[in-house]
This record gives sequence, C-alpha cells and structure tokens, in this order.
Amino acid sequence: MKRKMPSKQKQIEHITQVRVRFVETDPLGIVWHGNYIQYFEDGRESFGRKHGISYLDQKEHGYATPIVKSSTDHKHPLRYGDVATVKTIYMDSPAAKMIFHYEIYNQNDQLVCTGETVQVFVDNIGNGDLSLNIPEFFIQWKKNVGLLDE
Repeated sequence: MKRKMPSKQKQIEHITQVRVRFVETDPLGIVWHGNYIQYFEDGRESFGRKHGISYLDQKEHGYATPIVKSSTDHKHPLRYGDVATVKTIYMDSPAAKMIFHYEIYNQNDQLVCTGETVQVFVDNIGNGDLSLNIPEFFIQWKKNVGLLDE
C-alpha cells in the first residue's frame, strides 16, 4: 500500500478491514460519502482495542473524546461487497487531543479515501468540561506505546 502521511511526526499505525454492506450504498451501489466517517470510526475503535486506548478505557478514567474536526478526501468509489482496508494512523501531538489520519484502500490496494479526525478530552463524570491539560492516563499510555520517554 502506498503511504502518504508525514513521517517526521511520531505515529502508530493499525490496519483493519470492513466489508461494504448494502445499506451503506446509494441506488447505484456506490458507498454514500457520509459512510466513510463510519469506516474511520471502525478503524479508530479497532486501533483503540489493539493499543489499549479504547473508548471504554477512556471512560474508565473519567473521560470522553468527542470529535471536534473531521475531513475526508474521496479519490475513488467503494461499492457494495468490496472489502476495504482501513489504515488508522495516530499522530502524536503535544496538546491534549488525539489526531488520527486515515487511508482507505479497496481490495485492489487502490487508495479510495483519506481523512483526518481530531478529538479532545472532556470530563465524562462532571459537566463535560474540556481538559486543557493532557490527562495522566493518556500520558501513561503514550509512555507504554513508546511515544514518550519514561
């Protein structure tokens, strides 16, 4: 697969696959553009389970991470029955946020969509206040996966 993401920034990649379901397509059998965001979500959830930073892990520490920005760039269509590969790339940031880049490929390894989401930390126990500081559990996670020195 071709790689287009910047390499200077510390990052962690994860690959997962999704099969395009009939309900995700328009009358022409092409994936409706809004469903690519769901494929990003599938990749992000799989990434979180694999690397120990799932939504349930965050909730256990009293945080939620809503998306505050998302973007997609469509290059080729996916169709009903295709098996798509979603590459989810966590891009490290010094700020209290999580940035993910995505690359979606069809079964012929053709790049069909790229995108990005940005998530911030909010208090999941109190009033949902935005955390301006990186939560301690997230600092520990970064150390555990080798993004920060001990």
